[in-house]
Amino acid sequence: MNIDWIHFTPWQALGGGLLIGLASALYLLGNGRIAGIIGIVAEPLLALLKPRAGAASQSVSQSARLFFIAGLLLAPWLWRCFAPWPEAQVDVGPLGLVLAGVLVGFGARLGNGCTSGHGVCGLSRLSLRSLVNVMIFMAAGFGTVYLMRHVLTLGV
Repeated sequence: MNIDWIHFTPWQALGGGLLIGLASALYLLGNGRIAGIIGIVAEPLLALLKPRAGAASQSVSQSARLFFIAGLLLAPWLWRCFAPWPEAQVDVGPLGLVLAGVLVGFGARLGNGCTSGHGVCGLSRLSLRSLVNVMIFMAAGFGTVYLMRHVLTLGV
């Protein structure tokens, strides 16, 4: 693996990180909730699949949920107004992408949150549970890359 230092953009990365932090803080202050994708997007879907007696899946208002999802969908198009999309190279087929998505979803449910909830919001609140989850996410990512590139050598 090589890092493309010539095209490294520390100021854009810093700006993006500041915007994510600001948006997460404003979401927490405005809604009293963590800005984690699993809780906001998947909560109503999971309630449909496995309803709990007496559980009202309205911990996040429907309008807040819609604005959050709209922001996720519109952000890349807004970026496109100011700069070209970054080039992406996917070295795995559709089956590998589906498997990766299922594993990430399973891990996020198992960890009671995703990287955005634990990594951005949980760590900023000094949550021990989030720290442990982020360390497990990172270890799993390192292990997966090592296995795919050096043990299984599946062309990744």
